[in-house]
Amino acid sequence: MVVVRDLLVVDVRRSMPGRGAWLHPDPGCLELATRRRAFGRALRHAGPFDTAVVAEFLESQLQHDAG
Repeated sequence: MVVVRDLLVVDVRRSMPGRGAWLHPDPGCLELATRRRAFGRALRHAGPFDTAVVAEFLESQLQHDAG
């Protein structure tokens, strides 16, 4: 994941500019990281993050793996 204008986005190709962060492909890990404000520390970026894109990606991965 990388941050683009206070929005966390998934960098599947690992080629986007900027500092990146890893996250287990589990919605529970996303919730815990958000609650602990881990993204700000990992990405060295102040302020709140919109995690909707990451949540949608994780949900689509879970559906893909289950189906």
